[in-house]
Amino acid sequence: MENWEYKTVKYQTGGFLGGKVDEEEFENLLNEYGMKGWELVSCFDTNAGQGHSRDVIAVFKRKS
Repeated sequence: MENWEYKTVKYQTGGFLGGKVDEEEFENLLNEYGMKGWELVSCFDTNAGQGHSRDVIAVFKRKS
């Protein structure tokens, strides 16, 4: 049976009221975890309203 470990990473988009995702910075974050063997399995944002995201939550897994 395979065993998995999971990691949840919070990416902050900016100040108290939220902001827009810096795509290049976010992609670099994802690639950093990918190089360490983590696979992205889910990604969602926490809405700050009016089209802005407060945080982006990325969930990763890898075999332990």
